[in-house]
Amino acid sequence: MVKTFQAYLGPECQRKYSCVHCRAHLARHDDLISKSFQGSQGRAYLFNSVVNIKCGQAEQRVLLTGLHAVADISCECCHTTLGWKYEQAFENSQKYKEGKYIIELIHMIKDNGWS
Repeated sequence: MVKTFQAYLGPECQRKYSCVHCRAHLARHDDLISKSFQGSQGRAYLFNSVVNIKCGQAEQRVLLTGLHAVADISCECCHTTLGWKYEQAFENSQKYKEGKYIIELIHMIKDNGWS
């Protein structure tokens, strides 16, 4: 069975992150903002943009840094929940997260064997 990705981060993108479950491309290393985030299942990275994800309905959640409106994101290929998208931050100090994505480390791998 052949898997078709919505977006393919080609060979010009040497450093990329992929879904650990199905290997669909998720993000370029150049879009990584921070490695200092906490997801519901452990450490997570904050990205400026991602590919091959499906965004759920936004809901308000109290996270470690306060109240946010977030939408769960899942892999478009294998449907695994990967993290969430920050739709709205209610505290001024957290506004930089709006429109950004959290992907938990447990759900992604560095593709192409780079470290």
